[in-house]
Amino acid sequence: MNLFGISDFGLFCLAVLLLNATPGPDTAYIIGRSIAQGRNAGLVSALGISVGCCIHALASALGLSALLAASATAFMAIKLAGGTYLIYLGVRMLLARPDQAAGQVPAAQTRSLQKIFWQAILTNVLNPKVILFVLAFLPQFVRADSSEKTAAFLMLGLVFAAITMCWNSSTAFLAGTLARKARQNRQVRTWLQRIVGTAFIALGIRLALARN
Repeated sequence: MNLFGISDFGLFCLAVLLLNATPGPDTAYIIGRSIAQGRNAGLVSALGISVGCCIHALASALGLSALLAASATAFMAIKLAGGTYLIYLGVRMLLARPDQAAGQVPAAQTRSLQKIFWQAILTNVLNPKVILFVLAFLPQFVRADSSEKTAAFLMLGLVFAAITMCWNSSTAFLAGTLARKARQNRQVRTWLQRIVGTAFIALGIRLALARN
């Protein structure tokens, strides 16, 4: 693919698939929302994650990711913010009542989905793994002699977001389907919520303490 000076497009798509297949904050958030509130919440989460990928690509095209990575203090701040946010989400899931955790508040359903969407974006934007991926990998697939580097970054970002959306939607659909019957059992629902909340906290601590 030579559009906008993009090279090794197939290899880029494979790299994006491998990134999505590696468990991380995005996957944990989508599975958590799918288990707690069903497939619709999971699909909205997947959409929010993809929007976050577009934001990363735009930041990379504008040079912000490179500036962020060059500053150890700024990058550490992002890591701590991302870890803290995941811990916050995990604690909320552990403290939520079973009926709240299952999303059984019909009057607030639309508002809840909007909140899930913005939380998903924030989870992705504060994910250092995605920042490093965009910074380290995207430039490798743009020809050095390309006169349209910004357009190339944006195009790769859109492809990145599209592949991520397909993968995460499948994850949300599968998790939501498997959890549908389990959510009808109050005890099982409570334990699922605790397991996912604990996983969020552990992932947040790991992210915040990671050296690189």
